[in-house]
Amino acid sequence: MPEINFKIVEVVVFRKSSPPEFLVLQRSDRDQIYPGLWQIVSGGIEQGEKAYEAALREIEEEIGMPPTRIFNTPLTNTFYFHTNDSVNVSPVFAAEVGPAAVVRLSPEHKQFRWLKKEEAMLLLVWPGQKKAVETVCDFIIHENPARGFMEIPF
Repeated sequence: MPEINFKIVEVVVFRKSSPPEFLVLQRSDRDQIYPGLWQIVSGGIEQGEKAYEAALREIEEEIGMPPTRIFNTPLTNTFYFHTNDSVNVSPVFAAEVGPAAVVRLSPEHKQFRWLKKEEAMLLLVWPGQKKAVETVCDFIIHENPARGFMEIPF
């Protein structure tokens, strides 16, 4: 029987411009999991770590910059991972960075792009990550009334 895991976070990194831009990362060709795949920031939750703390750490590790603001979203992604027969539930966060933020990629990724929503949707593979970008647009960038309840002070 598959396990249910709550060990992964996903983060949509964006910068407010006109129109807003989203950061997508391409995994290294040497990576064992999904080499060459375009994705949003994602990674594991460490023992004793809160999910939003993992999101902040993964942002720093994968792109080398702190966000100016971070938000939880009303979305969790769920996916099955066959290698360990697990169903994974992943909270989705939104992280705003400044317009002049400099990306410093970790060895886990080989390139990045800042893209408009429609362009990002074309590169992202997983439906949950596409939905994450849409959710960030609807609830965070377009300043849905719920936005005020989702910002996480850090």
